[in-house]
Amino acid sequence: MQLCDLPAHELAKLLRNRKVSAEEICRSVLQRIDEVEKKTKAFITVDGEKALEQARRVDKKLKNGANLPPLAGMPVAIKDNICTKGLRTTCASKILANFVPPYNATVVEKLAAAEAVIIGKTNMDEFAMGSSTENSGFFPTRNPWDYSRVPGGSSGGSAAAVAAGESIYALGSDTGGSIRQPAAFCGVVGMKPTYGAVSRYGLVAFASSLDQIGPLTKDVTDCALVLNVIAGHDPRDSTSVPGERPDYTQFLKEDIRGLRIGIPREYLAEGLDSGVREVLEKACAVLKEAGAEVAETSLPHSAYALPTYYLIAPAEASSNLARYDGVRYGYRAEDVKDVLDMFKKTRSRGFGAEVKRRIMLGTYALSAGYYDAYYLKALQVRTLIKRDFDTAFTKFDVLLSPTSPTPAFLLGEKIDDPLKMYLSDIFTLAINLAGLPAVSVPGGFVDGLPVGVQFIGKPFAEGTLLHVAYAFEKRTEYTSRRPGLGR
Repeated sequence: MQLCDLPAHELAKLLRNRKVSAEEICRSVLQRIDEVEKKTKAFITVDGEKALEQARRVDKKLKNGANLPPLAGMPVAIKDNICTKGLRTTCASKILANFVPPYNATVVEKLAAAEAVIIGKTNMDEFAMGSSTENSGFFPTRNPWDYSRVPGGSSGGSAAAVAAGESIYALGSDTGGSIRQPAAFCGVVGMKPTYGAVSRYGLVAFASSLDQIGPLTKDVTDCALVLNVIAGHDPRDSTSVPGERPDYTQFLKEDIRGLRIGIPREYLAEGLDSGVREVLEKACAVLKEAGAEVAETSLPHSAYALPTYYLIAPAEASSNLARYDGVRYGYRAEDVKDVLDMFKKTRSRGFGAEVKRRIMLGTYALSAGYYDAYYLKALQVRTLIKRDFDTAFTKFDVLLSPTSPTPAFLLGEKIDDPLKMYLSDIFTLAINLAGLPAVSVPGGFVDGLPVGVQFIGKPFAEGTLLHVAYAFEKRTEYTSRRPGLGR
């Protein structure tokens, strides 16, 4: 196993014991990118020279006896909808193909303060709208476990990069499952924190009441370490919740005796792959053997999560994406007659099919005569979905479900059927609607493909999720497996 295949906490020990240098770790990652990137296509932009400069600065500080943060010198990949000053941020869209932000997102500032090494920007579904990374305006990313399959989406590039060793960890964004579903497909750990736990300042908005930045890592310990860096109040984000955040590594304990875990019966209905169901059943057995109390529960309004999400998210997207008009920044159509013609041609050529589909859905839902019937009704159902979770958490500490109804599907299999694609996120959407935290951890394999299980928690109960995820990880070996990558 090469350096790039190790989790950050193991590399950090080697680094502090002077057994490796930050530059060696960085070069291992860059070498892996050279070896496999033509197949995985995980990155839109790789900034190797700047990454090596950052790594050398860490080595110099260590040599001078500096006491550096736990993730110092660890290469990180950033989803390409998170602003990075001086490094282009495209949202995988032609309309922003050459956009270079003049500022850093808060999470990027925090990573810089933690002496992280930014390796590059990862591919994604355009403006984070999709479940396979096939909706990228540039090229699809492929799953490192099987190059004929999708890595999930929209944070598919970040998940694939971590799984393939092209980064030690990564940041993604999650609006309806966009961290957790690709984490499940690629066999890594992915957490969507509570809405408001991590600053969204500098995250290019898709659906502002749903978006949340979170980590994709090789194991649960790394997830806790990254969350320690990025979580916390930010006055620049009006939705950021004030208050101190704990040291999440203190929750990494194996004893879960007496922990109450509920399994929503609605998540075991028709459409769930038999292999995924078997993985979930085995996970339940592991947790019971560890002393947890596992029982069935109900989330009665689960059936309405999909239509509710696909009214609220497109409505917010319609509003947020109105700013891309060719006037201020980004792509502008040149062969135009007048200003109105410029608007039409810029947006029709600059946006991909899925983005235009969602803008039209959202604009329709917000239009006069339909607002009350669709958007307002969706907000009311959203409240009912949140109440279902509140009720379940009066009896349980954590809920357990599959992350996705199937393992990674074939490239091209669902791209022409939006409804089939949307159903890929059926187990993750409701968590965003309710603003809750959830983490996907590798739970097993089906036909050689990784399958994730999802732990869902109460608001700001990331510590409890890390606790149960860590206990599960220690009793299985799935997070230690790596894809063959044809090597």
